[in-house]
Amino acid sequence: MIGAPRAWTRLHTVAKTTIVPVQFPLRLVERRMLAPTIGHYVLARDDGKPLDFVPGQFIQIHFDYADGTPARRSYSLATIHDHAIGPGESVEIAVSHVPGGAATALFEGMAIGDRVNASGPYGRFCLMPGDRNRRYLLIGTGTGVTPYRSMLPVLAQQIRERGIEVVLLSGARTPGELLYAEDFRAFAGTHPGFRYVPCLSRELPAAGSALDHPDVRHGYVQQQLAEFAPDAAGDIAYLCGNPDMVDASFEALKGYGLPVAQIRREKYVSNK
Repeated sequence: MIGAPRAWTRLHTVAKTTIVPVQFPLRLVERRMLAPTIGHYVLARDDGKPLDFVPGQFIQIHFDYADGTPARRSYSLATIHDHAIGPGESVEIAVSHVPGGAATALFEGMAIGDRVNASGPYGRFCLMPGDRNRRYLLIGTGTGVTPYRSMLPVLAQQIRERGIEVVLLSGARTPGELLYAEDFRAFAGTHPGFRYVPCLSRELPAAGSALDHPDVRHGYVQQQLAEFAPDAAGDIAYLCGNPDMVDASFEALKGYGLPVAQIRREKYVSNK
């Protein structure tokens, strides 16, 4: 399922001893629906400590299956936070509905004020301080666009200071399944260096609707790459979301000459 929680399989080990991640409590502050099967959840750290992160990272939610077996799911952070003013204490995530999924039952059963344990942040799917590229190609499907939302403040700084260009190719089946479209459209409206390109595989926006825009494309995100002429001399690409899309886009970008080091990937895998 596109944009479902990621299966996390990496073990942190020292001398063959598994290190249990340090957990902390999160309290549900707010939730709303982003799309018919995807919810947006705002959670605040509930132990009085800050919760800082690097845009592009993710957290793990810890819980138990019905038989008591420990489980955990990973969610990219969609939080927009100005890290220049210091660490925050809340995070935002997008959670896909997986039929019969244990994590789905957990989140859909939570009321405002309920608590859940988490750990993190983790991951290196981030904008690197040493990048000297002229353009970022950000490619995502479903909840794969969530890390790009958290990157917006950093991108704003780089557009201002380095004059970079950014193209966000956001894939979904229908207009109603595009996530954070209002945020990305608003950012594009105030940052000329940023271009938001929704790619819809099944249904285009109705004429005259908010999403009826010349940058909307019909088809899959990987089918639009040729239009933007990926260039090894100036581009760094990010791929996030459905594994088939990530693999297809990865091969296409290599075909345009981008070295592997300039293609950063994160796959989302459905997990019950």
